[in-house]
Amino acid sequence: MPTDKVRIALTGQVQVFTGNGKGKTSAAIGAVLRAVGQGLHVFIVFFMKGNYPYGEQKALSYLPNVTVARFGLPSFVDPENVKEEDKKEAREALAAAREAMHSGEYDLVVLDEVNIAAAWGLVGVAEVVELINDKPEAVELILTGRYADPELIKLADLVTEMLDIKHSHEKGVPARPGFEY
Repeated sequence: MPTDKVRIALTGQVQVFTGNGKGKTSAAIGAVLRAVGQGLHVFIVFFMKGNYPYGEQKALSYLPNVTVARFGLPSFVDPENVKEEDKKEAREALAAAREAMHSGEYDLVVLDEVNIAAAWGLVGVAEVVELINDKPEAVELILTGRYADPELIKLADLVTEMLDIKHSHEKGVPARPGFEY
């Protein structure tokens, strides 16, 4: 648990990790590790990452002060054919993030892949904007995912864009456990 001195010093910001390059979730998890190392409490909600064996989700479950919630169907979302079930899962993920943010239990709330969920219409950008605007002062928010909406970028205190300069997928190398998931 953070000391009162640490809590008083905290003014939560909004961070966005976006872009087509690899590393958005990894950057957020780096922030999670720093927060846990300082005794802070973290809630991570994974959008569109339902029942898939992501290594980071397993590793995070071993950390103290970290709560993980996964939402999404086992299949990948088709942006050209978004199912109502996909939207329902995303709405539930956003509601879980909002509840955690207002619970008073968490210092950092991570919304992994929320940017792409908004870009593909699983949740409305206006709903994410409302969540940011309702953020308690001491809570830090991190939003990840490609295609961050300009309105989200405008509201953020820190924005990092990951660029895809070169990737082994271009040579036909499939995603590898432990490195890409």
